[in-house]
Amino acid sequence: MNSRKLLAVSAAMLMGVAGLTACGGGDEGGTDSADGDVSMTFWHNSTTGEGKAYWAATAADFEAANPGVTIKIQAIQNEDMDGKLQTALNSGDAPDIFMARGGGKLADVVAAGQAQEVTIDEATRTAVGDAAFSAFTVDDTVYGMPMSILPGGIYYSKDLFAQAGITETPATIEDLEAAVDKLKAAGISPIALGAKDAWPAAHWYYFFALRACSQDTLDKATADMTFDDPCWGTAGDNLAAFSETEPFNDGFLTTTAQQGAGSSAGLLANHEAAMELMGAWNPGVIASLTPDTKPLADLGWFPFPEIAGGEGEAGAMMGGLDGFSCSKDAPAACSDFLNFAMQQKYQEGYANAFHTLPASQDAQSVVTEPALVEVLASYNEAPYVSLWLDTLYGQNVGNALNAGVVNLLAGQGDSAAIVESVVDAAAKE
Repeated sequence: MNSRKLLAVSAAMLMGVAGLTACGGGDEGGTDSADGDVSMTFWHNSTTGEGKAYWAATAADFEAANPGVTIKIQAIQNEDMDGKLQTALNSGDAPDIFMARGGGKLADVVAAGQAQEVTIDEATRTAVGDAAFSAFTVDDTVYGMPMSILPGGIYYSKDLFAQAGITETPATIEDLEAAVDKLKAAGISPIALGAKDAWPAAHWYYFFALRACSQDTLDKATADMTFDDPCWGTAGDNLAAFSETEPFNDGFLTTTAQQGAGSSAGLLANHEAAMELMGAWNPGVIASLTPDTKPLADLGWFPFPEIAGGEGEAGAMMGGLDGFSCSKDAPAACSDFLNFAMQQKYQEGYANAFHTLPASQDAQSVVTEPALVEVLASYNEAPYVSLWLDTLYGQNVGNALNAGVVNLLAGQGDSAAIVESVVDAAAKE
């Protein structure tokens, strides 16, 4: 997989973005003692299983290789991370190493003076490539280390598709609607959606926009926050029309995305629903929620369907990156640790522990799970890959967008209301 292509278009528009927000929670920051010892705090979102064990082992290896350095880890549930981190950053009590996904959200943190430059070793830069780093770059300075690349698409149960008589994955929105009908006729909930967390619902709008809007329109919106092209309304109208087919699980508005068997990922993991639209972290989340906490044996993947009449180029994808940044007062050992974790051995371990796609091209040969192999195949053919829209636009605009989509799906808004809320939020930046 050529990670140099990932996010090369839309993320590059962020080089000069600035704003005023952050993401937070906090313990004491890193300290340098009189005898030269260094202590760092590290927040990640892997609260159980292989991911939590991976970070514990990687931190221990770094400590062994760097006598006098101590890393204090705090694992925080993913849905709680943004709020806790924002509080910590704003209070000046941020962890030294914190999760970051680049884009406008990170640009806001940088503009608030809450992050520092991450020093990138040449070996790391070569293995990852410039495009992935562009999502973590503000004013030509890198403020984060990408750990994984996460294109989005639809995960599905091959067994439930077979049970419903679906022999081919949907290629068009009409195909997807036909699959929904077959699944409902077979008594199977078609699509799991964790709309309580807002962003999973908004993913549907993002992909409808990716199909309706041209690449130039997406880039223009990222650069100057203008949403006057009719395609933004078309995306909302198309989502509203699709939602009228009642494709989502009962109670989707109060369903969480990744927390337990009743979450949207849990519904797919336990064959209670047939599909879920999500990024490439999903196989790992699903694996943690199956009855035996192992990868779902029948898990498959297909790209978001094409929609006739749109201006988006066929095969275009949307996705993100998971990475880490160093807070403003973190010691130099923060950058050292992030480069340490990017060595091939640790990136391979990351890919295996999280069942995902590593940012380092040197480690991508370990990706063998069928669903992820399918993601790679589509990614390699994609003409361009946009960053998730809420990540691109930053915290305030992204939150307004996500809330507007949930309102539409709840029958309390429409496509015009989504655009209006985004425009209003952008005007306050």
